[in-house]
Amino acid sequence: MLRKDEKTAVIEANRTHENDTGSPEVQIAILTRRISDLTEHLKVHKKDNHSRRGMYKMIGKRRNLLNYLKKNDIERYRAIIEKLNIRK
Repeated sequence: MLRKDEKTAVIEANRTHENDTGSPEVQIAILTRRISDLTEHLKVHKKDNHSRRGMYKMIGKRRNLLNYLKKNDIERYRAIIEKLNIRK
């Protein structure tokens, strides 16, 4: 679970303009952070299938946002992939 200050830092690092809180880049960055936190949790708690399912749903949502960005603006897609070090 992201704390408010951590989420604000992720938004600040990935926003496209001053008041940006919901662009695909910001949403992808927040989901990536939550997925990485859950990955670490699941390394310790291997049988926590409820959290695993939630993580899979987040991965799917991030994939849909990435596909949207790829379809509409390939340069922004390449930039966010490179910045967040996401493998495609």
